[in-house]
Order: sequence, then structure tokens, then C-alpha cells
Amino acid sequence: GSAVGVDPMITSYRYAGMLTKTLHAAHLSLISLECNLVDLVWVDRPPPPTGMIQVHSEEIAGQSCTEKLVSIRHSLETEGAQALVVSALDEVAWLFNIRGSDIDYNPVVIAYALVTMNEVRLYVDLNKVDDSVRAHLSGVEIRAYDRIVQDVKELGKMDLKVAVDRSKCSLVLYNALPPECVVETLSIVAQAKAIKNPTEIRGLHNAHIRDGIALVRFLSWMEECFNEGPGSNRIMTECTVADALQRLRAEQDGFVGLSFATISASGANGAIIHYKPERKTCARVTQEALYLVDSGAQYRDGTTDVTRTMHFGIPTDHERECFTRVLQGHIHVCRCVFPGGTAGRALDALTRLPLWSIGLDYQHGTGHGVGAFLNVHEGPQGISGRKGADFPLRAGMTMTIEPGYYEDGKFGIRIENTYIVREVETPHRFGGNAFLGFECLTMAPIQTKMMKLEIMTDEEIEWVNTYHATVLQTLSPFLSGAVLEYLKRETSPLRRQCQQH
Repeated sequence: GSAVGVDPMITSYRYAGMLTKTLHAAHLSLISLECNLVDLVWVDRPPPPTGMIQVHSEEIAGQSCTEKLVSIRHSLETEGAQALVVSALDEVAWLFNIRGSDIDYNPVVIAYALVTMNEVRLYVDLNKVDDSVRAHLSGVEIRAYDRIVQDVKELGKMDLKVAVDRSKCSLVLYNALPPECVVETLSIVAQAKAIKNPTEIRGLHNAHIRDGIALVRFLSWMEECFNEGPGSNRIMTECTVADALQRLRAEQDGFVGLSFATISASGANGAIIHYKPERKTCARVTQEALYLVDSGAQYRDGTTDVTRTMHFGIPTDHERECFTRVLQGHIHVCRCVFPGGTAGRALDALTRLPLWSIGLDYQHGTGHGVGAFLNVHEGPQGISGRKGADFPLRAGMTMTIEPGYYEDGKFGIRIENTYIVREVETPHRFGGNAFLGFECLTMAPIQTKMMKLEIMTDEEIEWVNTYHATVLQTLSPFLSGAVLEYLKRETSPLRRQCQQH
């Protein structure tokens, strides 16, 4: 029968299993190719990245590689394993306190790692390792990148039980182990990395303050551009304003780069959830349409991800109602208190209730973890109604909250902040269990003219006012002039208008 070939080096064992099941239903089989057929015909393929590995200092990481290995080995014992294969690039970077520039927007190095109870190995292009990195990794055996398959096979010959995450381990590495040696588990490193230590949390707070400074300057600049009037020759496009935001972030201390390609979307383009503007085809940003900007940055001490939706003219009543209901959903989740061990999936409906009440919804997850100067999307935690958001939330995890609403061909709305999961003091501790809540990292105003106060509760208005007071208090020492005046105006307290009787 016919067969479908895959490169086993870049196909996860879990995905291969899903493919096999699907192909079997069509009377097809899946085979692993000895060489990638695309590579054979890709004559102008760019060379592999050659950027040097950088040391991520313990002063920023908050924990040494040695300390992390002690914790990882303890978890291995708990799982009944004696060795661990680490395939995910952000997990390798976190484990060894190293960073790199091999993948756009993600400060990681193309590498593998093997951890046993008495050895640890890093598999990487040796040309990327200088003396400072070798000194930093004393006690770590550094081997050539292409040795990994051979060494995993050796683990099998030693009859070691090897912990493997089937969703991250490549097909070739998984199959290099005898079945009796495999201990399937959710990535031990990912679970440890998800819980930020106090130093990482402090760094994330500081990174978000600097990011907020850049974002407020950007929004103030946009308003100023529109206030220039019809005589202005300035043309603002989705790309030029995204460029301006990047320049303002680049002025901040510790800026390394963006954490993903900026989603700068005007009008109907905002309804495309993962829209990416192109210079030849991008739309103009005008006062007649909603503007959505989902953006983030990599700083030496933290990663940011924030979305704001703005209207620089006169929004419609429908746009304001949709915006307000998205905001209400955001507030519902970020204010909630829940038992420790609650899965993100249990919180997802809270964000949707205000939209559901008028027959609206959105078709994406509500939140994801964020790295500490690592990948902007980080698991295993998440908030979503879909399968996969079942991992329990724990104190120290990061989480975005980003409900939205999108009308095809018209507009898109999303309001996103990044939070830290924190333990909350409660009058009771049912079952002796700690209760958790969210502490906000993002410092940026939410446009108040888009809010319909008549459908908001007093508690929701109070949340907005408290959040904006914190934003003003946090950012105002770093701003002056027109930008500071803009921030004061955009964070001024909401007040209901007295009703006439």
C-alpha cells in the first residue's frame, strides 16, 4: 500500500502517532525517512544559525544550573526514572541558564540535553561555545549536536528508565529506546520552568514596567499624530506604527528584541486573529476604525505580551458594547479566587459569560504561560475550553488573560494583560488547600472611552479605576510632558453620570 514519509528528527512521537491513526483509516501507512527529501532539493537553503551561546547570569535567573539539576533529579526519582531526554529548546536554555539567537523572537539555542543521576550532557554546535560558556557549564559534558541519537541508544543498552515527553521527543529519539525503558511523563523541566522563582518574578515586574513606558509613549504618539489635523502629510500604516512601537521598546534598558511579530491590525484586519501586516499590502491606520495591537518584547530580565484595542475617532455603540463585554470577561478571570490545583480549563467560561449573554463568543484560547526571557508561549499551563488546558495552576506561574471578539470584515477586539499566579489570603482554607489569584504584570492603560459604564457593575468600574491608579503610580515617575499628561488623562477615574429624575 501507499505510504507517507516523515523526517523522524523533526516529527514528535505524539504527532507521528496521530498521523498513523489518521492514515490507517485511509489504508495508508507512515514511514520514517533516512534523509529529509526536501533537503535533497533545497539548493539555496540558508546555513544553520551561528550565533554564540550567551550566559544567562544567576543574578537574573535566580537559581543555578546545579540547583536546577538537583530538583530535576528528585523529580526523576518520583517518576521512577533514572534519565531524562530534553528536546524542547526553551527547556534546554532554562536548565543550563543559557540563551541564544537561533530562533526568531525566541532567545534559545538549537540543542539537546541528557540528564542522568550522575551525569549531564549538552548537545550543541561546538563552535557556539566559547571559554566563558565552558566555565559557566563546568560539570556539564558538552558534546556535538549529532551525537544525541547514538547516546540515547546507549541509555537503552544500560537498561535505564528514561523519562520522555511524547509531545516533545522526536520520533527518532523515542524509537532509539527499547519500549521497556520508556517512562512517559509530562516534561519534568517544563513543569519546573513554569513556576517562576522570586528573582524571575522581580525581573518580570521590572521588564513590564519598561515595556509599559514604551507602550504609553507609543499610544500618546499615535494620538498626537491624529491630532495634527487634515493638513498633515503623515501617513500611518499598520507597518509604520509597528515600527514606531519597536523603536520605542528598543530605547528601554535590557531590550533584546521582539517576543513575536507584532500584530498591528486596523479595522477589518483586526478580525484576523493572527494577522501579520506586510509592507506592500498593509492597511492605513485611521480615525475611522478600531486599531488592535498585540505585541511584546524580550528583555534580559523578562518577556512581555500585551494587547490593546483603541479607537482614535468616534466608535459605534456596537463596538463599545463588544469592547466592554470583552473587558468584563477579562475582569471576571483576573479578579477570581480559586482553589490551588484548579486547571485553567475551569476558568475559561468566566471570560466568555458577558459575550455569551448576548450570543457572542471568540474562537481562541483565553490565556497561556509566558517565559522569563524565554518563549512568549509557555506551557504546560493555559486557560482554554479545549482539551490540553487541564494542567493545574500553581503559585509562581505566569498567565496571560486575553479574551476577544471578532467580526469578519469589520473589526477585532482583544484586551490582554500578563499575570502572575499568587497565593491569596482567604478567611478559610477548605480542606487545608491554599487559594490562588492573579497579580498583574502589565502596566498600560485600557481606553476608557470604549467602555459603556451603563452595562458595567460598580465592582468592574472599581477594578478599572484601581488598575489605572496602579499604572499611573508605577509609570508616572518615568514620564514627563505630553506623554505624562496623556497617561493622566487615560487613567483618570471612571465616574457614572448622575441620572436625572
